[in-house]
Amino acid sequence: MNKNIIIVLGIIVIAVLSRLIPHPPNFTPIITIGLFAGAYIQNKRLALLIPLVIFLVSDLFIGFHSTIIWIYASIVVITLIGIRLQNNVKLQTVLTSSVVGVILFFLISNFGVWISGMVGYPLTITGLVSCYVAGLPFLQNTFAGTLLYSALIFGAYEIASKILLLNQVVRVKK
Repeated sequence: MNKNIIIVLGIIVIAVLSRLIPHPPNFTPIITIGLFAGAYIQNKRLALLIPLVIFLVSDLFIGFHSTIIWIYASIVVITLIGIRLQNNVKLQTVLTSSVVGVILFFLISNFGVWISGMVGYPLTITGLVSCYVAGLPFLQNTFAGTLLYSALIFGAYEIASKILLLNQVVRVKK
């Protein structure tokens, strides 16, 4: 059990560090971190808390902005989706959850940009649509980053788990 915790925390730390290195806009593990924490951390409060703390700490370096509450809210929703993955982590469920997470992140974060008025979109339906249209180029990077990081992080965990389990089986047989 302790090995699983170490693997989970190690993968999360690596994902957080990748948020701090230079990268194309929105090409981050932000959505994957929420899904992964929800899927593999059995304690639901801890699963929700870990991504929020990770983002709070990394935002100390990246900087805070007026839409941060919307970003954090989207991470909570995405982590709840990850919690629904517990005991059902398969390629199809991770892929589907990643796509849903990207769409929710796009909708929630761009709504936050619009409602905050920081970019100057009028608080009308037309303004909201304009905000979403302006966000489309970022959506491509969010999809690409999330799919890549989901493959790497979920895949690394599954491979490491199988290797550790295999090593335990070999030790038992000796």
